[in-house]
Amino acid sequence: MPRGELSRAAAWRLCKKAGAERVSRAAARKLAEILEEVGLRIAQEALGYATHAGRKTIKEEDIIVAAKKLVGIP
Repeated sequence: MPRGELSRAAAWRLCKKAGAERVSRAAARKLAEILEEVGLRIAQEALGYATHAGRKTIKEEDIIVAAKKLVGIP
């Protein structure tokens, strides 16, 4: 199985930070996979904004707008 960019340990830490007492390996692995997919979609959307603006560089504002659109993050 190919390894993603996000580690299972990072996903485990997020679950713990959310208040979980225990986190299974499968749960941490699945969260990492899902977060990577969501992150990739946000990055692709942000790239579209940058390209539309005539830039090659994705800026913070592009990520913020893309995250709001795709995930509803305030």
